[in-house]
Amino acid sequence: MAGSPADGARRPGRDSPAGPDALQAALAAVARGDEAAFAAVYDRAAPAVLGTVRRILRDPAQSEEVMQEVLLEVWRTAARFDPAAGSAAAWITMLAHRRAVDRVRSEQRAAQRDARAAVADAEVGYDEVAEAVEASLERERVRRCLDGLTELQRESVTLAYYCGYSYREVAQLLGVAVGTVKTRMRDGLIRLRDCLGVD
Repeated sequence: MAGSPADGARRPGRDSPAGPDALQAALAAVARGDEAAFAAVYDRAAPAVLGTVRRILRDPAQSEEVMQEVLLEVWRTAARFDPAAGSAAAWITMLAHRRAVDRVRSEQRAAQRDARAAVADAEVGYDEVAEAVEASLERERVRRCLDGLTELQRESVTLAYYCGYSYREVAQLLGVAVGTVKTRMRDGLIRLRDCLGVD
């Protein structure tokens, strides 16, 4: 197969059947290497992917770049989509969310490296160092507690608290009922509270 269809520009507004079943069928065709089906998936999914990414990154240029990376990942990994695990739209949105979060973490690591270099070049008071260490330890503690949740609890809590999605939006992204999301959130927050020792 010659190159990736994501290498060329897509035309917005391409005619394609409506509905989640159409997206799932097109994704199945993409898994077989159908470039025309990928064009349909691209046109249907790109706005939602860009919206998800922009909510996390806030930066328009970076968001466009990450959107392209996500859709390229859809092209390369379409065969991994499992309809039994949720809708095609939820799967693609989850890929977008993860890729955007990875970009944020990468930016944070770069900023931390720069900050460490600046600290090494300047005299820093004891209080500032102590505060930085305390904040770093607290973040690590929260991360460890999040890792102790089930995957479903962690996804629900992350989407709601770190990405700002509502219960209904989280339910749509994960392909589950709103009540299920509320239960996962409640159980996950109880476990986090116990892990962090919060009264």
